Amino acid sequence: MFPNDIQRLAASVIAAASARGWTVATAESCTGGLVAGALTAVAGSSSVVDRGFVTYSNAAKSEMLGVPAALIVRHGAVSEPVARAMATGAREAAKTALAVSITGVAGPGGGSDEKPVGLVHFGCATPQGLVHDKRLFGDIGREEVRLESVRVALGLLLAACEAG
Repeated sequence: MFPNDIQRLAASVIAAASARGWTVATAESCTGGLVAGALTAVAGSSSVVDRGFVTYSNAAKSEMLGVPAALIVRHGAVSEPVARAMATGAREAAKTALAVSITGVAGPGGGSDEKPVGLVHFGCATPQGLVHDKRLFGDIGREEVRLESVRVALGLLLAACEAG
């Protein structure tokens, strides 16, 4: 279902989190659950993956993850503050060691000069704090933006596990 590199990355995340006894939650917007899907495609993932939140709408971000509506109004759903709040909210709601969030513009429409197609913000909440990553993938196609976003999110989770 997923490309080989994503399968390998997901398996590495499961192994690294399992070795630490950590659990993981995902909070996904533009990827619609693909990160959770990649993780749960790995045999043995049930010992690591707690839950995934697909928060495609702004209301879902607020209701499920506690992202303040005013924050979304002020910065927009596709922003660093919202990605950070999504990751923190997912970690708190799920009571997991790690949570990763993704919010972006996958395209082909929906972009603007300020927030073009291919802009994606990531958050990763860990026991050590919160990490943010911003990527400008460009208008490479909806599927590719989403797959590249899965790669980045899994990479953030793996780095968090390795940093311990």
